Amino acid sequence: MYVIGERINGMFKDVRAAIQAKDKKVIQDLALKQLAACANALDINVGPASDKPIDAMLWMVEAVREVTNAPLAIDSPKWEVQSAIIPKVTGPKIINSCKSDESELDRYVDLAVKNNASLIALCIDEKGVPSDVEKRVELGAMAAGKAMEAGMTMDRLFIDPIIVPVNVAPLSPTVVMEAMRQLQMISNPPPHLVLGLSNVSQGCKQRHLVNRIYAVMAMSAGMDAFIGDPTDTDLMDAGITTDMLTGKSIYCDSFLDAYRMTVRAAAK
Repeated sequence: MYVIGERINGMFKDVRAAIQAKDKKVIQDLALKQLAACANALDINVGPASDKPIDAMLWMVEAVREVTNAPLAIDSPKWEVQSAIIPKVTGPKIINSCKSDESELDRYVDLAVKNNASLIALCIDEKGVPSDVEKRVELGAMAAGKAMEAGMTMDRLFIDPIIVPVNVAPLSPTVVMEAMRQLQMISNPPPHLVLGLSNVSQGCKQRHLVNRIYAVMAMSAGMDAFIGDPTDTDLMDAGITTDMLTGKSIYCDSFLDAYRMTVRAAAK
């Protein structure tokens, strides 16, 4: 289970205020809190907090890099932001994200390869989010093909089959799970399969419950990474237990503590 902490995002009021006030401590505390909760990487997203997203993103990256060398997922849909920021990010990094259009993939894969970055490719094209399994798999396979042609190894590629809120599209969770089952077979080894987990519960009253249960379901269908809240202990316990029950880790009576000790040791 590879967890990308979602909390450093300008959509949150405290992060937006910190960006506008240039208060590094808020950003750094959020980074350290998520890593202490066993996030493997940190998502960095300016969101609507600044009308100068390149400057704001660079400030956030530099603030986080003062306290950790953990992988940073540079989260922006804008090419001008990604192409300006990725070469300046020291240490491990992830481009989050690009659509699976041929022209988009060509330039984003090239940017990733040249800067030794990983890449999250979305199963979205110029027509938007597909409603069916087949189109998601087709777009994911295109992304994998482009990455392999450019010399990117599959451990650096994350494919996101896109989960939309269950209260908007009730069949989306099952469609996404079937797409993940098929995407595991597009290469050997397969790429990572990632979801913006919190999207499934957007607009729902029982958000934490929906996120937690769907994480378990999606992991059983092949998801091995998610962007979410690592400080949700119940969510993390469910994910750790699913890894154990699906043979990705070995059972011991203290398997929850053992997982956390291993992740924290690897982060040092």
